[in-house]
Amino acid sequence: MEVKIGIQNVGREIVLESALDAESVAKIVGEAISKGTDLRLSDEKGRQVIVPGSVLGYVEIGAEEVRRVGFGAL
Repeated sequence: MEVKIGIQNVGREIVLESALDAESVAKIVGEAISKGTDLRLSDEKGRQVIVPGSVLGYVEIGAEEVRRVGFGAL
């Protein structure tokens, strides 16, 4: 699932592919904002992204996609 993180006063957003579902990501983001702690997420390649919760501008959680296999016309 694609997660986009906007940071206050920074023109570029952070984009990562997470193996977590939307509900888990939303819970982690909510805790970071409410407690004022760091937002820590890992992408599918094992890299970690750490952003202070106090500077989060927005977090966009993409819809979960079922990956299709093969070729076909819709």
